[in-house]
Amino acid sequence: MTAFASGPRGNTPGPASREAPPGWSTLFTSLGLERLAEVERALESGSGAFELGARLRSQGVPPDESAALLSQADLRRKATLKFGEHARRYLYTPAGLEQATRAVVANTHAQRFATAGCRVVADLGCGIGAESLALVAAGVQVRPVEIDPFTARVAEHNLAIASDAHATLPPRVYVTDAQMVSLTSVDGVFLDPARRTAGHRDTRRLSSPDDYSPSLDFAFGLSDRFPTGVKLGPGFDRELIPPSAEAQWVSVDGQVVETGLWFGAVARPGVGRAALVVRGDRQHELTAAADFPDAETRELGAFLYEPDGAVIRARLIGLLAQQLGAGMVSEGIAYLTADSLRATPFAQAFRVLEELPGQEKHLRRALSERGIGALEIKKRGADVDPAALRTRLKLRGPNRATLILTRTQGRHVTLLAERCDLA
Repeated sequence: MTAFASGPRGNTPGPASREAPPGWSTLFTSLGLERLAEVERALESGSGAFELGARLRSQGVPPDESAALLSQADLRRKATLKFGEHARRYLYTPAGLEQATRAVVANTHAQRFATAGCRVVADLGCGIGAESLALVAAGVQVRPVEIDPFTARVAEHNLAIASDAHATLPPRVYVTDAQMVSLTSVDGVFLDPARRTAGHRDTRRLSSPDDYSPSLDFAFGLSDRFPTGVKLGPGFDRELIPPSAEAQWVSVDGQVVETGLWFGAVARPGVGRAALVVRGDRQHELTAAADFPDAETRELGAFLYEPDGAVIRARLIGLLAQQLGAGMVSEGIAYLTADSLRATPFAQAFRVLEELPGQEKHLRRALSERGIGALEIKKRGADVDPAALRTRLKLRGPNRATLILTRTQGRHVTLLAERCDLA
């Protein structure tokens, strides 16, 4: 069993140095990083990748190093969506970037541990280091573990940069199986069980929780010993959530990105279900002790609300309905309806303009008569392909609208609506 050491590895080369893909080792050198910065500046000024590749080769840069530099520049560009303005300080792997927690979400994780008084947290399955970076920023010592050697090397590079910025010693990244680590020196644990095959590129998503690494039994078992956080996919099977966990679904700018399970001191008393909605730099949360009962169905009102995906997955639609004075449009349909408009960060709101005929030829005529050339199509409880329907409707005209295909009290309806600004 691997024991956590008290200090960083320093300059001693480890297994990671032998596992870099061809050409990628240049990224860990001063010259390589200087070239990477030059490539990024050239791309920003309008140079093409083919042109830059030829220029690098003319300067004597080997082809595999040129490819690595161009690939990394592209990854850094994509990383701004997850890491914001600091993205270009770090290095990435294709799989590592895809799986990394967004910085705004990782920061909320780290604050849980800081608020709970955890001083040293093991990050088991750290990937390229997103969660560990947030823990460092929160003033928590981190013990990162990563089974893939090259990914660990990338994480160690990133953590050295972050630690320098926060005037702390850079943590060593342990290259080993998370289940083989002694946890005697930590007082908190975070796990992001791999939901893809191992490696740093060309991975595939695993379909069964039984294949997670480390296993869910191991992850949940740690909660008996430590304050524990477990990051899982947004579609994680709710039947597998332990009764002792606080389950939090997180959405960022309308996209549900994770299910977080929290145990012990990092779970909040009285909170069993939570929906965290992040929009830009603002965060909003709905919480309840358990799944909230759905609201009663009612007749269609003047407004229709589409709850955020995190609210739906947390089964807090009934709580939101209570806040909005709304009811369900139909049993089992995740739309709410009300007679008045109330501002909420937990749903998109639509003003219902009228009900249109559902038969396609009559619907096409109705939209044409209203001069609708741009149509957003939303559906729940309707078996239709919105993209194919939009093509068949042959839209023309200067006006925009939203078409909502759903059921109201069990009856299929086609609603013409307009979005409401709830800012």
